[in-house]
Amino acid sequence: MIQEQRLHLHNRKTLKDKQYVLYWMQASQGAEYNHALECAIEKANQLRKPLLAIFGITENFPSANLRHYYFMLEGLKETKAALAARGIKLVIAVQSPEKAAVEFAKGACLVLADSGYLRIQRQWREHVAQHIDCPFIEVESNVIVPVEEASHKEEFSAGTFRPRITAKLDAYLVPLRKRRVKIDSLGLTFKSFDIDDIDKAIGKLQIDRSVKPSPLFHGGTNEAKKLLRTFINKKLQCYNEDKNDPGLDGLSNMSPYLHFGQISPLYIALKVLKSDSPGKAAYLEELIVRRELSHNFVFYNHKYDRFDFLPHWARNTLTFHSRDKREYVYSLKEFENAETHDVYWNAAQMEMVITGKMHGYMRMYWCKKILEWSKNPKEGYRIALYLNNKYELDGRDPNGFAGVAWCFGKHDRAWGERTIFGKIRYMNDAGLKRKFDPERYVEKVNQMGKGVLG
Repeated sequence: MIQEQRLHLHNRKTLKDKQYVLYWMQASQGAEYNHALECAIEKANQLRKPLLAIFGITENFPSANLRHYYFMLEGLKETKAALAARGIKLVIAVQSPEKAAVEFAKGACLVLADSGYLRIQRQWREHVAQHIDCPFIEVESNVIVPVEEASHKEEFSAGTFRPRITAKLDAYLVPLRKRRVKIDSLGLTFKSFDIDDIDKAIGKLQIDRSVKPSPLFHGGTNEAKKLLRTFINKKLQCYNEDKNDPGLDGLSNMSPYLHFGQISPLYIALKVLKSDSPGKAAYLEELIVRRELSHNFVFYNHKYDRFDFLPHWARNTLTFHSRDKREYVYSLKEFENAETHDVYWNAAQMEMVITGKMHGYMRMYWCKKILEWSKNPKEGYRIALYLNNKYELDGRDPNGFAGVAWCFGKHDRAWGERTIFGKIRYMNDAGLKRKFDPERYVEKVNQMGKGVLG
């Protein structure tokens, strides 16, 4: 059974005797370790109906571009085949997701959907709940502990959140049983957007093409699992020592796949727990406590992307120091083109632009310096979010919104006061040099650039 705490009923409509049970796939774009999918199979089997899955592609998702769509379609192509192997037809509609769900709900006994916590995802679900005539159930799948189970409020920091979520882990760190459909849906005939040839499919979409696909990361559950095996077998042993050195390749690189739901955080955690590597506790802290704290943030703070909704102390200290003289002030264009005086910052920006993923430690430094070198903190906040969402494969994500907010004081405490930063935690290049060899990092990024640009 799927834990009841993962299920949320969005309306009080009566069950219908219609053609199929509908799974509206959106945030959890994988066919494995997907609680929403397994719950939908369970419901379809109980009703002795086929299970139909749909996915709606909106061509104007906020801040999304060719890089994000290409990675997503790579994953969906694989997921479509994996679902078909399980007797489940996936229909892809180039249509705003909530409208596609409403349209296909006309033939459904009931509708099940996975969870996403951003404003737009909530708006989609609210629209569907109001415009269909059958029950609508949301199933939380892309977190280990359901958000409201982990905490009933917006948490102040990892320190306050950690004991709350840790107390729930025994109940949720359990394997998810893979179910079989009793009646397959492959014979159902519906028009579907063809993604077998991704380049051809992408050419038909009216999307922002300003950012090229990543040459380093490719979408799909199989790719994610391959990277995870490499991480556990070769990197986890030294994770404690290597995780904060961007000159090395010590990270799992799971965040893009988690963002698109191409791999489950539960699957990752269970695989890591089987390891006897000393780095597993530190990694699980990032995967569970830090990642799910970010979901807590966007779930309870609906204005998670606004400077004006940072903690009062952070907002006040930054506002007080907003007129402090800045040695350097850069425009959005200068930041975007990596045209600052700081070779380490420029390397971080280029790593993100080239690959779609910036090393986590450099991401903190990168964002702190945008705060320092923007004309005021509110402008810096806007620039950091814009660049993060535009270039990062895992942008437009609770982790991204929480990460930028952290650099401006969220989930942190007040530190010693200084110019520009006020009481916000400070970072500088001397700190980088104490942690690792930043010149090696710059050279690593330069080599990436040569590989891409020839």
